[in-house]
Amino acid sequence: MNRKDTLFIGLMLFSMFFGAGNLIFPPFLGAEAGTSFWGAITGFIITGVGLPFAVLLAVSLVKGGAQTIGNRVHPVFSTIFMVIIYLSIGPFLAIPRNANVAYEMGVKPFLGTSASGTSLLLFTLVFFVLVYLVSLNPSTMEKYMGRWITPALLLAMVVLCTTGLLKFHSPFQAPSEAYKNGAFFKGFLEGYNTMDALASLAFGIVILTAISQKGVKKRSDLTKYTLKAGMIAGLLLALVYLSLGLMGAKMPSEGAANGTELLSSASVILLGTKGTALLGVIFTLACFTTVVGLTSACGQYFSKLLPRLSYKTVVLLVTLTGFILSNLGLDQILKVSVPFLVMAYPLTIVLVALTFFSRFFNNSRKVYASTVICSGFFAILDGLGAFGLHLGPLQALKDALPLSAQGLEWALPALAGALIGLILDRWKPSLPAEGESLEL
Repeated sequence: MNRKDTLFIGLMLFSMFFGAGNLIFPPFLGAEAGTSFWGAITGFIITGVGLPFAVLLAVSLVKGGAQTIGNRVHPVFSTIFMVIIYLSIGPFLAIPRNANVAYEMGVKPFLGTSASGTSLLLFTLVFFVLVYLVSLNPSTMEKYMGRWITPALLLAMVVLCTTGLLKFHSPFQAPSEAYKNGAFFKGFLEGYNTMDALASLAFGIVILTAISQKGVKKRSDLTKYTLKAGMIAGLLLALVYLSLGLMGAKMPSEGAANGTELLSSASVILLGTKGTALLGVIFTLACFTTVVGLTSACGQYFSKLLPRLSYKTVVLLVTLTGFILSNLGLDQILKVSVPFLVMAYPLTIVLVALTFFSRFFNNSRKVYASTVICSGFFAILDGLGAFGLHLGPLQALKDALPLSAQGLEWALPALAGALIGLILDRWKPSLPAEGESLEL
């Protein structure tokens, strides 16, 4: 595979990652963090760029990808966990969220008072028909997304960010209450909202397929080219996050309630009505490429999990479900986002960390299982709390753990679980989990 192919696959990966959350959260973080910006954006980039890159690398290292990594805990856990991940980043959460944001930012501002449920219905109908057509053939995705759509998206982003950085000169303001203390950890948790680490579990199969279609078959070569494509996508994401964050920190205080309002205000200040149109193009392209990537990933995963369903059938089902849920409205979709993320991210981080260190404990299922059980218990508690459920004594237990104030109360239990697993493994050694040779 030549450098040109690697570049375009890297651009395709960037476009799949770069969706609604990637646009909304960095500028709002900048505005809220103020003088604590650099610590906050560092934390954000670690979970918004570094963690997805680590997940993608882990998936490429292991034959069988994310499913095999989960099998090291237990095959039943792996299937349940991956199905939940795919459904959540696919038709039940991320796909309708992106489609709805594309409408809110790309179409609704130009409709004014005439915006209605009917206009949302018509937009999402056209949107998902195009998603379906592009997703039908994974081999053509690199051409459409890497060579055409992504360059257009990047050009629009360069115009917006360059104009903003040149024209906004306001000094950093005092940080909001949330960023006065522990700005790094606050930014770290905000990076969850991009959902990119979870998406990496799904996108791994899409990128590996795209690379293998270029004639690359050897596992070490697949990992090497995945690493290169990931570095291209990661560098672009980090630059965009930094630029958007600085825009938010340096623009005149507008008191925006969220990143969407802030970006809308910034685009009007910078370019007037043309800014609104430019922002609409950016959101629509970004959301479209992400939805295509997620749809294709779901198609490839579920068609292998359920052989009776063809890839095209799954793509049709995913687009139909996304279309229906998109018309429920953005507020309803976002209500379940945060609780799910605080439950799923710790498990993802733990599984990826164990994958990188698995050679030191021979892929022992006891280490994997005990670590996931201990960290997962507190991750679930955190998610239930985010849903607004009263946890009683369990809440006091969770709050007493180190790093609880930073939303990382699962970290120490994860380390304890790993230690317990190592002790159990040495006390009565177990065979490596099925099919667990880590190929570099």
